[in-house]
Amino acid sequence: MGMLSRMSTVVKAKMNRLIDNAEDPKETLDYAYEKQLEMLRDVKRGVVEMVTAKRRLELQAKKVRENVSKLDDQARKALGMGREDLARVALERKQTALAELDGLDQQIVDMEQEQEKLTAAEQRIQAKVHAFRNRKEVIKAQYSAAQAQVRIGSALSGLSEEMGDVSLAVERAEHKTESMKARAGAIDELAEAGVLNDSLGGGGQDDIDRELSKLSASASVESELAALKASTDTTTPQQKQLSGGQS
Repeated sequence: MGMLSRMSTVVKAKMNRLIDNAEDPKETLDYAYEKQLEMLRDVKRGVVEMVTAKRRLELQAKKVRENVSKLDDQARKALGMGREDLARVALERKQTALAELDGLDQQIVDMEQEQEKLTAAEQRIQAKVHAFRNRKEVIKAQYSAAQAQVRIGSALSGLSEEMGDVSLAVERAEHKTESMKARAGAIDELAEAGVLNDSLGGGGQDDIDRELSKLSASASVESELAALKASTDTTTPQQKQLSGGQS
């Protein structure tokens, strides 16, 4: 029994949670307001029916009063004509009508009292319904505002998480950019120092080969310079001899 009781409690708790999650406060408030309006309509209908019944009784009492007056006249006429027996019958009927009239008047008084009670109840319910409607609208507005705040909070939370991921991506991009810039600067510095040119154009030569290449290039330059001087020297042999004797 203890196990079954605990299982029943768990099931009820889960059902209450499901109902609570599925329940929309605004719909619940509107439903409660409609039920109150329905009750108010029932009370108004009861007041109308009470007034209608009272009117019927008043009409019936009016007819009985007219009948009492008629019977009274008949009794007077019958007595005036010497028909006491007819006068007695008329008066007997008059008493019966008066008794009926008393009953009708009492019923009318009772109905008026009930009508006053129903009217007072209608006014109280009307005031409560009006107050509930105002409170309902305030609660619905507050609930809608709370929903908006929750949505905004959720959006901001999601945005914060997304911005955190974006910040990490930006940091990684900045780090890669700085690394590439440092690498590019190092390449420019090596190029200016000629290290890259030597390493790229040296063809695998060591320092001795490079020195021999420089000497060979220098000798070629001197040979070409001497040839150039020889080709541009236009002095005749006689001038060379004169210039030698004078010296």
